[in-house]
Amino acid sequence: MAISEAVREEMRQLAALYPQSRSALLPMLHLVQSEEGDVTIDGINACADVLGITSAEVTAVSTFYTMYKRQKVGQHHIGVCINTLCGLLGGDAVYAALAERLGTTHDSPSEDSNFWLERIECQAACTHAPVMTVDWEFMDDMTPASAVDVIDRLARGEVVQSTRGPAIRDFAATGRTLAFPNDGLADEGVSVDEKMLAGLRIAKERGMSAPPIPASAAADTTEG
Repeated sequence: MAISEAVREEMRQLAALYPQSRSALLPMLHLVQSEEGDVTIDGINACADVLGITSAEVTAVSTFYTMYKRQKVGQHHIGVCINTLCGLLGGDAVYAALAERLGTTHDSPSEDSNFWLERIECQAACTHAPVMTVDWEFMDDMTPASAVDVIDRLARGEVVQSTRGPAIRDFAATGRTLAFPNDGLADEGVSVDEKMLAGLRIAKERGMSAPPIPASAAADTTEG
């Protein structure tokens, strides 16, 4: 559907936040996706119009980054890390269980179109491997059974609390947060736990610290 004037005005607000307006393209694409369910042709053209660039340039960016989809994602995006540590600790089994439960495969919608499943190369959360995300909120230390349980609860409309962050909302709400991060939810949930701080605790107990920055490198940083 056509991008509304209200959304165009929000695009202009995003563009005004940056010294170079085209730097706003990534959040603008998230805004489009939150409104449309995917990155549509109308959304691409609206971004190009507001930023004064070509639709080809917008398309190049939107097809380079995997977070932007060209099909309707549905209510929830499910990402399963299958990189080395998550894979070794069961990430592939988690993915296989979810693929069977949802009747889909990588980067595709579920049979009922309410979920989108994606294999993720890294979620930057190895401490709690295997990890999956729901609408980019962390669900840590997953097993095939616990992952399927999350899907079942979401399908029933139950509230699901992310491991580190707020309660799961939906894909559209997360897309809007990625466009406008100040959503008031930054302090929701527990962001850091003892498992994540173990290395720091051991370093303090043993009096370990990072080596000092060489004087030449510090000078280069100051000059830069």
